Amino acid sequence: MGIGHKIRSRIRQWTSLPVCVGFGATKTLAKLANHIAKKQPAFNGVCDLLTMPYEQFESLLSNIEVGEVWGVGRKLNQHLNEAGIKTVKALRDTPTTWLRDKFGVVMESLGYELRGISCLALEEISAPKKQIISSRSFGQLIDSLPEISESVASYTNSAAEKLRNQNSVCNAIQVFIQTNPFRKQDKQYSNCITVPLPNASSDTRLLVRAALFGFKRIYRKGYSYKKAGVILSGIDSEEIYQDSLFGPYGADDRSTKLMSVLDQINQRYGCNTLSVYSTSTKKLWTMRRENMSPSLAGCSNCVCALTRR
Repeated sequence: MGIGHKIRSRIRQWTSLPVCVGFGATKTLAKLANHIAKKQPAFNGVCDLLTMPYEQFESLLSNIEVGEVWGVGRKLNQHLNEAGIKTVKALRDTPTTWLRDKFGVVMESLGYELRGISCLALEEISAPKKQIISSRSFGQLIDSLPEISESVASYTNSAAEKLRNQNSVCNAIQVFIQTNPFRKQDKQYSNCITVPLPNASSDTRLLVRAALFGFKRIYRKGYSYKKAGVILSGIDSEEIYQDSLFGPYGADDRSTKLMSVLDQINQRYGCNTLSVYSTSTKKLWTMRRENMSPSLAGCSNCVCALTRR
């Protein structure tokens, strides 16, 4: 338990983010322990199923709904309830052969995991994403072409940085905009467009140019917009294109070095210190920040996000 509280304290000290810590014999049990630490104040943010007394452990599993198990979605939860499996303990005690026959090998693996038999490997390095999305709802309704263009450029800057962080390039960028569907009194409009790139790249300059090219073709006057965003697709490893003989735009050594400097400066001095496309001082499109963690209060880039409790 001591190491769990040290982890919480260190993260809070370094990032000002509140987190919970869970320990378990398997990946599924560790995630369940984290859920317990979050939902039950008595654990003070740390739950260790490895050292917990047997009676307490059994009591907890008997009182947690099966839908809280990592990997059990809404539909699967419904099917399990219909079969009389309503708690984590009931799922653990169900024969794994029956789980496999009814729900497949994934459910069988969860059954073994709840029994302390590891079936799901921990990912030491996350797999590169095949699609990168960067979008946010605006802090207020916006109808100005220049201001929404700023937001699209900012989202593209963020997406391009994520693309480079996983050493990838993309072949196309999709741009979308939409009004607020909950404001029935307003005229409604939404649209998207996919812009193929001349060649695969992770160069922010090329991606921003393509994104704004597409955005200007779907933008319509007379509407108050609530959200915009970009999606990078056709993602491949940049190594595939390093030996190209044709010197593709935004994918040569000069581009790589420039983007590396851009990322290093933003990492050292804060995101959006340098960005492609000039932006105004007052950004009406940025998200509301009243409830933002103190660790992000000084960040001017609205697309920054951290997973927190």
